[in-house]
Amino acid sequence: MSVALRIALDRDPDVALGTIATAGTALVVALVAAAAESPARGVHVSAAWPFLLAGLLSPGAAQILVTVAIRESGSSRVSMVFGTAPLVSVTIALVVLGEPASAPLIAGAVLVVAGGVELARERDRPAHLNRLGLAYAFAGATLFAIRDNLVRHLAVGKTAVPPGVAATAALLSGTVLIAIWAREWIGRRWLRFVPAGLLFGASYVSLFEAYYRGRVTVVAPLVAIESLVGVALSALLLRESELVGRRLLFGAGLIVAGGALIGAYR
Repeated sequence: MSVALRIALDRDPDVALGTIATAGTALVVALVAAAAESPARGVHVSAAWPFLLAGLLSPGAAQILVTVAIRESGSSRVSMVFGTAPLVSVTIALVVLGEPASAPLIAGAVLVVAGGVELARERDRPAHLNRLGLAYAFAGATLFAIRDNLVRHLAVGKTAVPPGVAATAALLSGTVLIAIWAREWIGRRWLRFVPAGLLFGASYVSLFEAYYRGRVTVVAPLVAIESLVGVALSALLLRESELVGRRLLFGAGLIVAGGALIGAYR
């Protein structure tokens, strides 16, 4: 999604249009998934309101931050920052939920921070890179982490809402929030962002399916692999604009390794 969105933003840098088009297309994908699962799992629309609240965080506010971040800093660097989400999730668990700290958790945190240091130290960065965009990306990753914990909390015996309907509810409220902010409507320029929206929708439904089946400590580190995948795809498809070097790949590897440690030993 990050790479597809970056390609679209290179053609049309309108953040408002890009955000609403991506989220709106993703909502259509989620609706299809919800319709496909309804014969076996039901719908339970009346019980889906907590997921509407989760959607205001992500994709609502988070996707606005993500789109701005990708425009300002590129897909490879932003993908790296997304990999810090497991660290944020565990910090929430330690501070808010009172979960105990351990050596593997500290080691994982150190690896994630080291990956961030590698990102900060790189010299051959693109001329277009704006460090403020990385701050937006981290804020988006923080909202991802809060959303992930909330969805998992609701999924464990607290709701009859199937994952496709839950994802649709979250995308619906998030898209409405984005539409209020963007004030953009469907037009021909929307089509440029459809590939990113299709990927985003598929990933969002998959994420909800995952959290209905597995703990945050298992799923979040797997999701953090997107850092490495995002950097690799950026190097392959956006080689001239992203300038992906060894330091960036090494930093992404450190972040993924740190996320894996955090997930395995939390």
